[in-house]
Amino acid sequence: MKRTFLTVGSGLKERSIAIISCLILLVVILTCLYLRILMNISPVDYLLAATEGSPRQSITDDRLNFGARPQVQTRTLWEAPIIWEGTFDADLYDRTHIRNQSSVALTVFAVGRYLDAYLKTFLTSAEKHFMSGLRVTYYVFTDLPDRMPVVELAPRRSLKVIQVAKHSRWQDISMMRMDAISKVIDAEIRHHFTYVFCFDVDQEFTGRFGSEALGDSVAQLHAWYYNRPQSAFTYDRNPESEAFMDAGDYYYHAAIFGGVWEKVKDLADHCFLKIMEDKLNNVEALWHDESHLNKYFWLHKPSRLLSPEYCWDPHIQDKRDINVTRLMWAEKHYDSLRTG
Repeated sequence: MKRTFLTVGSGLKERSIAIISCLILLVVILTCLYLRILMNISPVDYLLAATEGSPRQSITDDRLNFGARPQVQTRTLWEAPIIWEGTFDADLYDRTHIRNQSSVALTVFAVGRYLDAYLKTFLTSAEKHFMSGLRVTYYVFTDLPDRMPVVELAPRRSLKVIQVAKHSRWQDISMMRMDAISKVIDAEIRHHFTYVFCFDVDQEFTGRFGSEALGDSVAQLHAWYYNRPQSAFTYDRNPESEAFMDAGDYYYHAAIFGGVWEKVKDLADHCFLKIMEDKLNNVEALWHDESHLNKYFWLHKPSRLLSPEYCWDPHIQDKRDINVTRLMWAEKHYDSLRTG
């Protein structure tokens, strides 16, 4: 009986091992089949399926045509794309972001005389060209809320007015916006939007400014410096300032910056902290918040750069690299608009 018991037990043990081995083999086979199916799915379909419910986009960048514009730089040394006309498939980006229900908060400051001079044109042109097809809310910061222009908004677009204090110096207006942006992100934007784009108001949209511009951390190449040597960049060269730089990658324009709300808040908090540290030391950076923004992007590389097509000054005579203009500088009237 003892011998028989051992024989039966051994048989059961061997059978169990065989069953487990078969199950493991079955799992391996099914896994291989699943991976093979995924490899046969088109990149676009896989992107849309894999990222559904998560608005952040990066996989579509593998479809960028970096060789389409050989006369300009289309990638940074850290492999971030520089977006130029001809390098991207607009329909691909739009389909991806619409499917993922991407949403964008746009912040703009219209303080003092800037409100009457520029805001209506800015908003009206944004309705025609900015992030068409996506849910957008304009956050307008102004000290004159009762002077807001009437602008007809498309479906899924809205506008919110945020009253800010009036400053006697335009430099303080420029620098204090970082604190205001951080606060509205923390109080509201973070709960409703994935992306934030921050603009100067004295600009007009003239062409598509679409979802291809969205990314984790987005910087704008300054139109006057994108093809000039670094020695010509107007970094803050004062070692007493927190914005001091003796080297950098590019010169970025503070008229446009953006990204996911976490990255934009980090940028705004960093710049505001450094501005306040300068104030404590009776220092003011050469180009105010723009100097601090350049220092931030030197320390924290942006994941996406916008070419000068996205912010162009019509006074620049050399337009050989500019195939399309998406946002144009408005005529500046600093003597009459700036207070102090």
